[in-house]
Amino acid sequence: MTTRLCFLLLAAHVMVASAQPEPKNQIPQASLSVTQRLGLVQRKAQDPARPNITMPRRRQPPMCTGPTEIRDTFKHINTVVSCLVFVVGIIGNSTLLRIIYKNKCMRNGPNILIGSLALGDLLHIIIGIPINVYKLLAEDWPFGVTLCKVVPFVQKASVGITVLSLCALSIDRYRAVVSWSRIKGIGVPKWMAIEIALIWILSVILAVPEAIAFDMITMDYKGEQLRICLLHPMQKTDFMRFYKSAKDWWLFSAYFCLPLTCTAIFYTLMTCEMLRKKNGVQIALSDHIKQRREVAKTVFCLVLVFALCWLPLHLSRILKLTIYDEKDPNRCELLSFFLVLDYIGINMASVNSCINPIALYMVSKRFKNCFRVRPNSVMQNPHFTLFCASFLSSTAS
Repeated sequence: MTTRLCFLLLAAHVMVASAQPEPKNQIPQASLSVTQRLGLVQRKAQDPARPNITMPRRRQPPMCTGPTEIRDTFKHINTVVSCLVFVVGIIGNSTLLRIIYKNKCMRNGPNILIGSLALGDLLHIIIGIPINVYKLLAEDWPFGVTLCKVVPFVQKASVGITVLSLCALSIDRYRAVVSWSRIKGIGVPKWMAIEIALIWILSVILAVPEAIAFDMITMDYKGEQLRICLLHPMQKTDFMRFYKSAKDWWLFSAYFCLPLTCTAIFYTLMTCEMLRKKNGVQIALSDHIKQRREVAKTVFCLVLVFALCWLPLHLSRILKLTIYDEKDPNRCELLSFFLVLDYIGINMASVNSCINPIALYMVSKRFKNCFRVRPNSVMQNPHFTLFCASFLSSTAS
């Protein structure tokens, strides 16, 4: 009798326990998108191994559905912009390099730096943009771990070349004004070749953490194993963990504020030097001084274009770091705004890879004349015709 009574009590306890509802904060994983599933994976990866102790669970804020709709909308916009940047960038930058290579009068220090900048943009366009478009449209990453590390490495090295080249151009313009009684000859000085080599070496070194930080992870989604290339949430060394946490601030300070600060300082010094020497300048050097002023104006235009193209992306990242709270239940509208600004910034940053040749054509008379002086090699080239059509359509709009 006692055994039967114990058995009935145990059966009643099991029935009561099985009748309790499941926790409401659990989300069926089959209904989540790939991006939302990836967010859950990153949350779990960021937490240490949890002990098997029953503790009261904090209620997680609900998942935002707005970002998924925004991603679907910008998926097509980013694809169109990337295709335009790819075509215009290859034609414009290759034409710019051809002009500097074919015209001996264009082989001077500033133009070689501009050519180095164009070559860095060309590498980014050829390697980075097609992979990014595929990554945007497809859910799976079939290119392996090596290419997962190479693509962000090339992108960051290209931006580093742009930033350091703009800084070097600003310093070069100040040096030209300080020594403006010295007439420049044709050719590249040895110190300029060393400077360009240092720019590329330093840009490659600064991009190495990107290759280390990015990795490919595998995630189960609707019964399929998806491979995703991303900045891995769990870094192995203390330096890489610090790099991951401070990456946005590092990029904002070194890859955005540095060229603007450098240009502001040296152009201010250059203006003061020009005002100080204005009365003592010989008339015979007036044409030479005008040429240097035109080059200085061209460099300033390139820096301004860089600032306008990269400002939205850095602004989005910094604002998200400072004012966004992922535990706020009313965070979805702010997250949607940041995501829109982020996609606009990505498109603007891509445009920076192709807009420098157009800016040079609009600002510099020497580059514009080179397009006209060589009709056989440039003007009659079908690539140049397409470049001009792209330029006219962009200016008309």
